[in-house]
Amino acid sequence: MGDTLRLLQHDFISSIPTVIFVIILLIILERLFFRPVAAVMEKRREGSRGAEERAREETEAAKNRSREYEAALQAARIEVYNFRQSERNKTLAEHETALKAARERADVLVKNAQTTLASEVSAAKQQLEASCQALAAEITERILADGARPKQA
Repeated sequence: MGDTLRLLQHDFISSIPTVIFVIILLIILERLFFRPVAAVMEKRREGSRGAEERAREETEAAKNRSREYEAALQAARIEVYNFRQSERNKTLAEHETALKAARERADVLVKNAQTTLASEVSAAKQQLEASCQALAAEITERILADGARPKQA
């Protein structure tokens, strides 16, 4: 067992320079490679997080703008509907006014025509009555004139 310990001791002592070399190599790799790579990776993570944050913020802002746009669009639709409704009501009122005025003019024309017709009928009746009396007088005169003549056989 003594030989084994001596061999182990010899191996241990001979491995010290290798261990020191590995430790120095790890320190050099840590300073020259792992730290810069870790720094770059951290910057990337921060950049990714920042990009994700900006993307979330922009998405939220886009959603807000979309809601505002929808609200503005709805308000515009309501405004257009109200304008069209008021214009329709205005047009209907104008139409009703024009229709009422036309009816009133038609009533006046009908009344004037009825008055004119009534006066013409009255004048025609008077003329007819006068004509009837003149005709009756003429018929009477002829009958009397024929009756006063002797009858010829």
